[in-house]
Amino acid sequence: MPSRGAPLALWRSIRALPEFARLLELRTVSQFGEGLFQAGLAGALWFNPERAAGAWAIAGAFAVLFVPYSLVGPFAGALLDRWDRRLVLIGANSARLVLIAVVTAMLAAGASDLLILLGALVVNGFGRFLASGLSAALPHVVRRGEVLTMNSVATAAAAAAAFFGAAFMLGPRALFGSDDAGSAATISIVAVPVAVALVLSIRFPPRVLGPDDSARAVHGSVFYAVATGWVHGARTVLAVPPVAATLAGLAAHRMVLGINTLLVLLMIRHTDTESVAGIGTAALFLGATGTGAFLATMATPGLVARWGRYVTPNGALAFAAVVQLCGAGLQLPVMIVCGFLLGAAGQVVKLCADTAMQVDVDDALRGHVFTVQDALFWMAFVAAISAAAAVIPPDGHAPGLAVTGTVVYLIGLAVHATAGRRGRPLG
Repeated sequence: MPSRGAPLALWRSIRALPEFARLLELRTVSQFGEGLFQAGLAGALWFNPERAAGAWAIAGAFAVLFVPYSLVGPFAGALLDRWDRRLVLIGANSARLVLIAVVTAMLAAGASDLLILLGALVVNGFGRFLASGLSAALPHVVRRGEVLTMNSVATAAAAAAAFFGAAFMLGPRALFGSDDAGSAATISIVAVPVAVALVLSIRFPPRVLGPDDSARAVHGSVFYAVATGWVHGARTVLAVPPVAATLAGLAAHRMVLGINTLLVLLMIRHTDTESVAGIGTAALFLGATGTGAFLATMATPGLVARWGRYVTPNGALAFAAVVQLCGAGLQLPVMIVCGFLLGAAGQVVKLCADTAMQVDVDDALRGHVFTVQDALFWMAFVAAISAAAAVIPPDGHAPGLAVTGTVVYLIGLAVHATAGRRGRPLG
């Protein structure tokens, strides 16, 4: 059990790392804006009386939002290992600020779902590129022995900020309304945290966030580095067993999350209205998942210290398989509790994956690997939600899909246990 002075000691450790504190501020503000934007977009498209969304519409929206950047992200990731990451953060936040205004204007004009999704796709892509840059930069602002702990702090702060951003959206939505004009007003508020993130990005000294040059750096022209981004990223993942293993487990978790998300959204639309009540129920499920992830973030350093970075994800995946089976009855209250537990289990796996990439991968290739993780993260999610959309009934009542999620977790556990054993990390 941690001592009562542990939070104070942790706070002092953060204060002793001024550049990490700045990075933490930037990540927190950025994720608040991300949560607000994603929740506002969901409200605009899926819980809008002027628009309708069935299973394929929901799956299609996720595909448009996340697949295109997932395909090009690892190419762009080469730039994180090529350019001053401070300049990358400044450029990404500047672009987000402009594009949010474009999406707001399209919503106000009543543009089609596809046009709005394409605009949101670009906003989302810059946000994900920014997140990969922040993760790759973290080892530059903390000592090696503190990477897991400070990564847990940063992840917990980001998760809490995203949740509060999504929850904050309910206020403007209730005030401005759930139609296109109200959704546009809600989305426009996102410009505030993004502008703050831009100012925070400018505060970093040049080159303090990397990248470092080394013998493993990808040399040659920028065009060559970008064109081979996927190759170098995937090759590095496969060459580092702890990274390959944890990413396999993480992909399994994201696939199950995709299945569960579609189940819950369709069940809510079948039982609730598409107004604040419906989106409030969806927010409760996502909030439970986020809360579980937040608490797991605080617990993961202790679990890894006790069991190591190989055994801990194995246990989390096994636990998740059991929890997923318990939710197969598809009762919303039970699924919310299961969402909490699965959020915790998935976050344990993700933190172990992040730590493997930050500790076991050379900085000259770290941006490549983080963008490969991001691509795998969302492509697994979209693939699962699309496959589920092909067989799920309109009311979302498909217990067989929930059981399928248990099988996916077990496959992820088997791959992690096998691949991770080749390069088993001790701590």
